[in-house]
Amino acid sequence: MPLPPLYDPDAVRPMWEELSDCKVTPLHHPEDVDAMLGKSGTALVVVNSVCGCAAGSARPGVTMALQHSKIPDHLGTVFAGVDRDATDRARGYMTDVPPSSPAIALFKDGQLVHMLERRHIERMSPDMVAGDLAAAFEANCEAEGPSVPREVWERSARERMCGSNVPIFNPTFR
Repeated sequence: MPLPPLYDPDAVRPMWEELSDCKVTPLHHPEDVDAMLGKSGTALVVVNSVCGCAAGSARPGVTMALQHSKIPDHLGTVFAGVDRDATDRARGYMTDVPPSSPAIALFKDGQLVHMLERRHIERMSPDMVAGDLAAAFEANCEAEGPSVPREVWERSARERMCGSNVPIFNPTFR
């Protein structure tokens, strides 16, 4: 039986749309994660979150990095506290790394080659996250960037805010 969401999926929609606007595919089910990471080439998996470091550094850093000239072949995101089973599956691929939200993982042919955990991200600015990812993309990726034209990326920038006031989801109160 699937794990129910902890947060209202409608309340966090803008938090995953910030990534999907830049062609990062939401992975809602474990099978979605397996399908993406089963493909050859490079794949970026973002473990999205309602926390302030996801809003302040992770999401803007990822979208900025996707403006680089080299980017991963496949782009996906799971949302911790919403896509719980998919998040657990993605974390299963992040071998020898404790669970972390947010987190950003780069895979090559299904193998983890680069990882930014929350403990890294919370100390980084969006520019630092983007620079770190761009260096990893340069070393591991072949696909031509950016993921979207610059004017689309600039239009998609969302208000940066902490999502910690997102209420715990209880579908019985709907």
